[in-house]
Amino acid sequence: MTELRVAPAQADCRLVADAAEAEEHHRIRRAVFVAEQGIFDGTDVDAHDARPDVLHVVAWIDGRAAGVVRLFPLGAAGAWQGDRLAVLPGFRTARVGGPLVRFAVATAAARGGTRMVAHVQRDNRRFFERLGWTARADEIYAGRPHVVMDIDLG
Repeated sequence: MTELRVAPAQADCRLVADAAEAEEHHRIRRAVFVAEQGIFDGTDVDAHDARPDVLHVVAWIDGRAAGVVRLFPLGAAGAWQGDRLAVLPGFRTARVGGPLVRFAVATAAARGGTRMVAHVQRDNRRFFERLGWTARADEIYAGRPHVVMDIDLG
């Protein structure tokens, strides 16, 4: 079976609005972080997903869920974290990642955020730098090399 490839299109990023959209969000995370990359066994769902202040986002292209990101406030005033950025393989050529990251940044800023941090897989460092993020430190997360990055939301 040939893998779906989608040409660049406008991604419609929005917060999850109901249980069906939440399932799409988690389906994409499972597909990328569990099945494709093997970072987590069985599920990548953690305690953050149950928090009432966590925001789950889905990017839609032509009515199909293409990618996701999760964001939430941290303990420090104005600090937010973005994580679990995932785009299905067939949509990676559609440039979905950039709109998801920009949506997360704008959403955190609109909710009073002043700074956002992310733990980015090392291979994605340049992608984030092109979006205005700054690398702060190397780390190992879930057994893989990551880079702690942040961006000013002001």
